[in-house]
Amino acid sequence: MAWNPDVYNKFKQERFGPFYDLIQLVKVKPALNAIDLRCGTGELTRKLADALPRSTVIGIDSSQEMLNDAIAFQNEQVSFTKKTIEAQLASGEKYDLVFSNAAIQWLGNHETLYPKIISAVKPGGQLVIQIPSNHNHFTHTTLIEIASTPPFNSVLKGFTRVSPVMDIQEYAKIFFQHGGTEITVYEKIYPHVLKDADALFDWVSGTAMIPYVEKLPEDIKQSFITTYKERLRKEFKESPVFYPFKRTIMAATF
Repeated sequence: MAWNPDVYNKFKQERFGPFYDLIQLVKVKPALNAIDLRCGTGELTRKLADALPRSTVIGIDSSQEMLNDAIAFQNEQVSFTKKTIEAQLASGEKYDLVFSNAAIQWLGNHETLYPKIISAVKPGGQLVIQIPSNHNHFTHTTLIEIASTPPFNSVLKGFTRVSPVMDIQEYAKIFFQHGGTEITVYEKIYPHVLKDADALFDWVSGTAMIPYVEKLPEDIKQSFITTYKERLRKEFKESPVFYPFKRTIMAATF
């Protein structure tokens, strides 16, 4: 997908909140070999590395636009490379810490994906992941509704993005079935207070809306955006807008 770091970073402080909760679950040990799956702009990867004494952290991402920003956060402890999560898992490389913040939700079939991610953890190592689980919120469901109606459904050839995110007990069960111990899995709502419906649109435009608009030609794209904005304005008439962003946070030792 074509990521825009400027749009993504517009709400970066709000996006940082789950990271700080996630990093609290990391078992800090010296000289860890860690990987951040889909590191984005690299700023949080650097924060992770700063919390791990004498450790090495590699951040991977498939977006060159994001990695261009990540260069600023490189040092002797942190490096970045362009690679998909799928390619990384296929390499068979293993790490003391496999970390991922708000990325795994973009990959499908979590029932089979998570065992592959677990296989990248060294014996005695730790897996720590955060994913949004807000797919039942109006901001997401209305995207599917719009994409399913003319003229968008024909241009999109029936494409809609159904979230692969499962109930939290399913993740805990997978961890247990694959030898996980010290399992922590929970959901938390991060309240975001946005100026109005247009500010809510700005938030979603940097993430959930991308898979749709990148598939549309320019004229249809603008119509899709306008329709979505109108739906949001009709649903969220108040100012400010309260947006209860739900996240799933999980960790286990293997």
